[in-house]
Amino acid sequence: MKQFQPENIHNVVLLSHSGAGKTSLSEAILFTSGEIKRLGRVDADSTTSDYDPDEMKRKISINLTLLPCQWQDKKINLVDVPGYSDFIGEVRAAVRVCEGAIILVSAAAGIEVGTEQSWAYSEDAGMARLIFINKMDRENANFNKTVEQIQSNFGNRCVPLQIPVGAHNDFKGIIDLLTLKFYAGDKAEESEIPASLKEQAESMREKMVEAIAEVDDVMIEKFLGGEEISQEELVKGLKEAVLSGKIVPVLTGSALQNAGISQLLDAVCNYLPSAGEADIVTATDSKTTDIKPDRQSPLAALVFKTTADPYVGKLTYFRVFSGAIDSNSQIWNVNQNGVERIGQLFIVRGKNQEPVPKVEAGDIGAVAKLNITITGDTLGVQDKPVKIKPATFPEPVYSVAVHPKTKADLDKLGSALTRLTEEDLTLRMHRDHDTGETILSGMGDTQLDVAAEKMQRKFGVGVSLTIPKVPYKETITQTARAEYKHRKQSGGHGQYGHVRLELTPLPRDKANEFVSTVVGGSVPKNYFPAVEKGVKEAIKEGVLAGYPVVHVKTNLYDGSFHPVDSSEICFKIAGAGALRRGLSEGQPMLLEPIMNIKVIIPGDFTGDIMSDLNTKRARVQGMNPAGGNNIVEAQAPLAEVLRYAIDLKSITQGKGTFSMEFSHYEEVPAHISQKIIDERKAEKEAEKG
Repeated sequence: MKQFQPENIHNVVLLSHSGAGKTSLSEAILFTSGEIKRLGRVDADSTTSDYDPDEMKRKISINLTLLPCQWQDKKINLVDVPGYSDFIGEVRAAVRVCEGAIILVSAAAGIEVGTEQSWAYSEDAGMARLIFINKMDRENANFNKTVEQIQSNFGNRCVPLQIPVGAHNDFKGIIDLLTLKFYAGDKAEESEIPASLKEQAESMREKMVEAIAEVDDVMIEKFLGGEEISQEELVKGLKEAVLSGKIVPVLTGSALQNAGISQLLDAVCNYLPSAGEADIVTATDSKTTDIKPDRQSPLAALVFKTTADPYVGKLTYFRVFSGAIDSNSQIWNVNQNGVERIGQLFIVRGKNQEPVPKVEAGDIGAVAKLNITITGDTLGVQDKPVKIKPATFPEPVYSVAVHPKTKADLDKLGSALTRLTEEDLTLRMHRDHDTGETILSGMGDTQLDVAAEKMQRKFGVGVSLTIPKVPYKETITQTARAEYKHRKQSGGHGQYGHVRLELTPLPRDKANEFVSTVVGGSVPKNYFPAVEKGVKEAIKEGVLAGYPVVHVKTNLYDGSFHPVDSSEICFKIAGAGALRRGLSEGQPMLLEPIMNIKVIIPGDFTGDIMSDLNTKRARVQGMNPAGGNNIVEAQAPLAEVLRYAIDLKSITQGKGTFSMEFSHYEEVPAHISQKIIDERKAEKEAEKG
């Protein structure tokens, strides 16, 4: 593929609800532009975009896929992204490196949850966009109804530039309102509009012309004065309106029938911004004028995706915002403050890699086996370092415990999880010290199931996923005194250690304490550390269910020793024994973690969410309206909200979002506490047996 100037490169992300046809549309675009010779199909596992085994198995997109093609002497870097909300990290990364977006809407399903989310992503990023009403060949396809929904949800700035001729089995093609020409089926050649549709087309064209004229003072004067607005003026005015976000063109067609695809590609090249028209946003979140999107400026390239391949190794995807990267060169990693060796550069199309000598400003490329570079880093030059602002990713909302299936899997688990979290920055991994479990967190159950399958397929690590254990704690509610005498005689020196401890409950914000108030030398000072060690070891397992004990002050106030038989180990054993007795006497109780939850939902679902939270022992702290949604703030026990991501998605049809963070520990209600204790005992007996 030849090199293109930034003004001739369009980086475009395909966004939609899952199932609206992004992958089929990307396939049709590659076929129409001549990049592939045969039109693949999702149901036949033959598309260029969905080549990953997990994507073929589930029939959904899971990874962002680069699909460059040429049209009108321009290069279009098309980025197909998942429509399923669990894989939002891929969407955020793609949006960050593209200037324009195509939002797909199904003519049969209309506006869906993912459509609204797609609009929000592009709106937040300030992207120019097109809307493509797909699936005009489907049963129940209704163009007019879909346009009404689009305008109702997103405003009247969504202006149809085309109308379909027929629908479902009778779908014949599209009419371009700018030229008033008819394009039949998958044909790029124009012809005259059918006489029966001429009046409707002219009426729709008048509305389109008025919408374009309204964003330009000169044109609106012409329009109101009844003067003719030339085709060139309309195209120029439309491009300016699209770039400024004042108009979002609505096009239509059928990806499966390859209808309307040529006209969509024309619209991308004519109306969406090029890489040369993009502002470069630095890490300080300001638009910089120091560097320009051209070949002559210092290098500034953003790494937006990393994949781990067991055969190729690490593959790094980057977007060059200014300057150029040459194959087999050295560059400066601005974030890591070190030199990175660049090998052979590639242009990636699906799973295929085309070697190139360089990747220049505005373009997207990839390179294998970088040493220090990770997603979010800027590659540049040492004497003029510029940090490009990376994509931001949401915090995980759903967690599972990861259990290796065999000893061999355990040995490889850590490295496999590390490589997975490098690939997907919405995945997080940590070790829960209280429960001893390895926890993997992400955006939903589907994402984590895919991660487990990927560990097996890519790294040969078999794992099972379970709901994480809740890190309960134990404490006491009243002061207690206890003593323990460790005595053993078995010939020769015996063993003797005797301590008296006083246990006092502390406030919930205080850590465990150990003090000594022994007087008169009843316990020699050199044994104090041994007693403390025994207490600290024993306090890791409480007497109710074996959970760690917290908020307890332990005072060694008395005891006795034997001048010959006493030793440190004896006092360590005595300290541990006395602590356990003291805990039993101190009216012990279980504590559970309480989480702060912030739920953002459309107003229609408020009642259902409140009812559901009540079943989860939650306490609603407040509710505030914000931008058409309601924000519900509540506190709930972690045990009740471990699967809240799934529950919320089910209740709100995917329209709700939430965040959760630890707040504090609270006493577990008595009836629930006994159930937890019984389950814990049964679990321990099962482990023994």
